[in-house]
Amino acid sequence: MNRWRQTGPLRRWRHSIQARLVLLFLLLALGTTGVFLVGTQRLLQTGWQGYAKPLVADYVDHLADQIGSPPSAERARALTQRLPITVRIEGPQVQFESHPRRPSVRLDPNAADHSWGLTRQTADGHRIHFGLAAAPDASRPRVFGWITLAALLALTAVAYFAVRRQLRPLQEIGAGVQAFGQGRFDAPIPVRRHDELGDLAQRINTMAGSLHGMLDAKRALLLAMSHELRSPLTRARVNAELLDDSAERQALLRDLGEMRDLITSLLESERLAQGHSALQAEAVDLVALVHEAVAALPGLPVVQLELGDVVAPVQADPTRLRLLLRNLLGNALRHGGDAATPPLAFVRREADGRLAMGVRDFGPGVAADQLPHLAQAFYRPDSARTRRSGGVGLGLYLCRLVAQAHGGELRIRNAGLGLEVAMVWGGD
Repeated sequence: MNRWRQTGPLRRWRHSIQARLVLLFLLLALGTTGVFLVGTQRLLQTGWQGYAKPLVADYVDHLADQIGSPPSAERARALTQRLPITVRIEGPQVQFESHPRRPSVRLDPNAADHSWGLTRQTADGHRIHFGLAAAPDASRPRVFGWITLAALLALTAVAYFAVRRQLRPLQEIGAGVQAFGQGRFDAPIPVRRHDELGDLAQRINTMAGSLHGMLDAKRALLLAMSHELRSPLTRARVNAELLDDSAERQALLRDLGEMRDLITSLLESERLAQGHSALQAEAVDLVALVHEAVAALPGLPVVQLELGDVVAPVQADPTRLRLLLRNLLGNALRHGGDAATPPLAFVRREADGRLAMGVRDFGPGVAADQLPHLAQAFYRPDSARTRRSGGVGLGLYLCRLVAQAHGGELRIRNAGLGLEVAMVWGGD
């Protein structure tokens, strides 16, 4: 029996969120239909006049027969005491009014008495007028209408909260997937339900665990290979330094230097891939940092400075910011150093209150369709970068990792003449 409960139709129904949602909306439809029918019935009951006129006319004939001809005031008075009606008799012999101080109430205020047949003419020339002694409750139709509307709203609210409760795990799944996409695998998605959404959360957790393991293995392999390559690369450079000075020696040293920079960039990119945990944050004076980065450039090239107002020190990793500035300045000098206007290094406060630190060159710029790819690893547009111009396509990629590790973004855009690249972040 327990096994049937786990694998039978009841178990499948309880496990399927689709079946429960269908059942929920079916119940909502049935409830809405029932409330609508009951409310409509009550509303139609308030419009009973069209069906009641023949019955009322027949009953009035019966009352007129009881009063007699010629009319009897005593019998008319007895009827008004027994029934909630008014009687008025007009004629040559009898003048009678049961409620002289209370006007009779018509069944339909918009119709004459003869339309309802409430007046009878006797054979001896008397006219008998019948009416209601008390007004009907005119507010009842409105009350039933409001009750019907309130019931429908209540059913809709119940269905909304029920669906919201059923789909609440989707919010946690969405937040968990977003965290996994950002490289944060330390907090798996909580599994609170044993249905399709619970299974989905568990499968995503399993997939995230596999991805985390693969990324860790890749990172460990890359770090190990980079470390192992450093030693033979250092020995090769030392041996190259011992060679006689020649063009071949310079080319060899340049290639060895490019390999060294590549290994250093790969190691740094793997460290920065850990996000905030890779930073050694401290109070940093950005203006002083820009001056220091410009002064450290080889050959002391001309670089314009636009530092604006002095901003307060920010919490950041100075080593990584120096790496970012060094790469941005190197790119600007490499691709815009021959322009009439030298590159511009800047620190400014954006209109939205965020800080922007970057470099702009006045070179040929980059095609608009290539801008989204510039910060990808090993991407080098043919019109802007070649191996002969230097670089391996990791400079802007490292800059993007530095910006993301600080909770910001790397903004790359054409600035009219030339290219502007800046790290934009909160700067708190």
